[in-house]
Amino acid sequence: MNVSVLCICVCFAVISLLAGIAQAKKSEDDCEVCIKFLTRLSDSIPEEDASNMEKIEKHLRKACKTAKGKENRFCYYIGATEDAATGIVNEVTKPMSWRKPVDKVCQSLKSKDAQICELKYEKSIDWKTVDLKKLRVKELKKILNDWGEECKGCAEKTDFIKLIEQLKPKYVPHQEL
Repeated sequence: MNVSVLCICVCFAVISLLAGIAQAKKSEDDCEVCIKFLTRLSDSIPEEDASNMEKIEKHLRKACKTAKGKENRFCYYIGATEDAATGIVNEVTKPMSWRKPVDKVCQSLKSKDAQICELKYEKSIDWKTVDLKKLRVKELKKILNDWGEECKGCAEKTDFIKLIEQLKPKYVPHQEL
């Protein structure tokens, strides 16, 4: 009897431990854009401005003006861009002025708007191992778009690949090649 109770307790402890590890991994990936953007913002705010909500908001709006891609989408969701329809900027600036940890700020934002934590950075391309011939045309177009280039007159996949190969030295650092 005692052995079976002990075995059940050990199994329960192992399951609880594994569930905790899985939850920690999930929260690490959760709110990726929010956490990285607000951490960078928090690090850039001078110490004398760190407890002033208005100054934090000013720094936030300034950072959002230059934000691109997923970070711009995050700024839109919290209402820190000029074209945003709603605004929950105070839900960011108030806790930051109390020096609440950024991951906790993002978790509280998640309860206001779940889209905030669904934002993920796109995976970067490993230029040492990538085979452009195996990528889809949509992905090739995206590479060119990210570089600010356009393939005029490209009709086939090989046209896109040739242009990317020509432009690669300009946009990809040599250590990545």
